[in-house]
Amino acid sequence: MTSNNTPWIKASASTGDCVEMRRHDGLVEVRDTKDQGAGPVLRSAQGGFAVWLAGA
Repeated sequence: MTSNNTPWIKASASTGDCVEMRRHDGLVEVRDTKDQGAGPVLRSAQGGFAVWLAGA
């Protein structure tokens, strides 16, 4: 069984604090780079995230 989990990534154009995201356990997760340890993580189904991103 292969995992679809990916490491945290952020935009290559980012030069400071921003958000980073990854795929984990079938969800898309987004977090603030300033609070990586204990900060909140927004989790969304991949389909829902794609719809949100298309509308952004």
